Amino acid sequence: MSGHSKWANIKHKKEKTDAQRAKIFTKLGRELAVAVKEGGPDPESNSKLKDAIAKAKSNNMPNDNINRCIQKAAGGNDDANYEDITYEGYGPNGVAVIVEAMTENKNRTAGDVRHYFDKFGGNLGTNGCVSWMFDKKGVILIDGADADEDAVMMDALDAGAEDFSAEDGIFEILTDPDAFSEVREALEQKGYSFLDASVQMIPQNTVAIDDEKQRLMMNKLLENLEDSDDVQEVYHNWANPDEE
Repeated sequence: MSGHSKWANIKHKKEKTDAQRAKIFTKLGRELAVAVKEGGPDPESNSKLKDAIAKAKSNNMPNDNINRCIQKAAGGNDDANYEDITYEGYGPNGVAVIVEAMTENKNRTAGDVRHYFDKFGGNLGTNGCVSWMFDKKGVILIDGADADEDAVMMDALDAGAEDFSAEDGIFEILTDPDAFSEVREALEQKGYSFLDASVQMIPQNTVAIDDEKQRLMMNKLLENLEDSDDVQEVYHNWANPDEE
């Protein structure tokens, strides 16, 4: 297959999120609540909620937490009105960065995001300035230690996946965003469990940072963005974050 694997970047990200579980669960809970408000509390009739549940489970969010978030939103006890907003810009050495936020105060969030870009050697751009460098894809990761590569590949492709690759003992399955739910559900029914299952922005090409100071600044930019309460996801095309 074409070898799109981005496991190194995802692993880098998940290692940090494991150390910040409470904050990550809060953000996942926000996604669950928004999905419930948009389409109701039944995941069988609300595909957005079903995908949010799968994402929460792949991040090891306990079922009790998931159910509480859904029940709270369904009962009208969560009165925050969040909206999705995306920011785009450049980090040090021209690294493309996409920031997906969910906020009830756009002015606060925009100010915070701009501050981080300015402080750590980047600049916030206009909508569309870097998103053309990324492809929106469903991404499903399966631990290769628990499954046979050929079997996973055939099951994934039979379910409608676009691509399959294996790297560092991890199987990565890419789907069209519109087919993500269908492929994920088919693999769930086959008994597979996921290290990650979400729709992401995958860079078409990557940019290396050779200067040590710029690498430090880029790491600081990503860390501060990801630590923001309003930021749900951060995507970038930096080739070598694991060198830090």
